Amino acid sequence: MMIIFHVAFDMAYFGIVNLGVHTVPWRALAVCTASLFLLLVGVSLTLSSARAQKTLKRRDFLLKYLRRGAGIMGLGFLLTLVTLILAPKEPILFGILHLIGFSVILSPLFIRYTWVNFFAGLGAIFVGWGIGGIPGPSYLLWLGVHPPGFASLDYTPVFPWIGAVLLGVWLGHLLYPGGQRRSGLSIPHLPCRDVLCSAGRHSLGIYLLHQPVIILIIIILWSPAGIFPLQ
Repeated sequence: MMIIFHVAFDMAYFGIVNLGVHTVPWRALAVCTASLFLLLVGVSLTLSSARAQKTLKRRDFLLKYLRRGAGIMGLGFLLTLVTLILAPKEPILFGILHLIGFSVILSPLFIRYTWVNFFAGLGAIFVGWGIGGIPGPSYLLWLGVHPPGFASLDYTPVFPWIGAVLLGVWLGHLLYPGGQRRSGLSIPHLPCRDVLCSAGRHSLGIYLLHQPVIILIIIILWSPAGIFPLQ
């Protein structure tokens, strides 16, 4: 879903073909994709924490998620730097990697709860809807408040999007109590199951690499037409 949307977005962004990526169907695809991504972050956190709690002391447990979250946020800030250089009018100041890193750092505070996360997740979504249209200073961007005219290639603020992570934690506890798949929950035997599972285990790498690959293919295919004149 992510790759399909970004292919369409890049084709429109570089003026190759206008696929209407700002229309309701495409925007719905983008929102569903981001929501599923973050929901699975929450599910994965329940699996990871259930296993880590069995082998790590409290201090090591906290450091594990502090380091992991900081690493993901570091990748987010690397994207910030790249987009400030290449797309200064629409830089990624707080995108989905920033949000995932932030959520992972905070996860020891909420990872052990089930239904608390369900209601907290719904609350975060409602708060996001409430403050989404409120103008504010740039330093509140990460919360969901932004100045008029703000534009970004990827904007995933804490509210409402951390709500999807919290709902994922709630779902993870229901489907994988104690880090183990609930009895009777089976994986369908699809022809492409192994490929999908492998992709799921390397989703961060795919996220980081797919856009450069898409853009490189566009350059190769369309630069002779003058869209990307090679100097």
